[in-house]
Amino acid sequence: MKTERSEPAPDAGERAMLEGWLDYHRDTLAWKCAGLDDAQLRTASVPPSEFSLLGLVRHMAEVERGWFRQVLVNDDPGSIYCTAEDPDGEFHVTDKDTWDEAYATWQQEIAVARRNAVRFGLDDLSEGASRSSGTSFNLRWIYTHMIEEYARHNGHADLVRERIDGATGD
Repeated sequence: MKTERSEPAPDAGERAMLEGWLDYHRDTLAWKCAGLDDAQLRTASVPPSEFSLLGLVRHMAEVERGWFRQVLVNDDPGSIYCTAEDPDGEFHVTDKDTWDEAYATWQQEIAVARRNAVRFGLDDLSEGASRSSGTSFNLRWIYTHMIEEYARHNGHADLVRERIDGATGD
């Protein structure tokens, strides 16, 4: 598992900058989970919340799929962990859910995201649209949103990790 992070070059072009910051935040989430066993990764942040690092990784796999498959290229393979009966299924982890499965699924979705994004320019509009608003988005907006999504959730991950074993970091 990759846990080293590097910021994009301060003079990088716009696309390299956006992709670099997105990768930085993806790596940050992996780093927040590094060295923990499955039981620790399933540990809820603060009861009654079910928020856990394992659930967060599963959530980000769903988010990658939603933006880079469903919206960007109009491919809807369905949800990974969520169902109509359990729309927040990614956060409802059980003793059977493992890091190996969640990490592999997340990395697979990241690989698909990269393959799909390379076909678009930053100003190109998505082939799909938001389910709620019907809005199409350019790739720049999707990258910016994904950076925001990861950055916000990495703050949550930092607090959960500190609760589990006291580890902190930026």
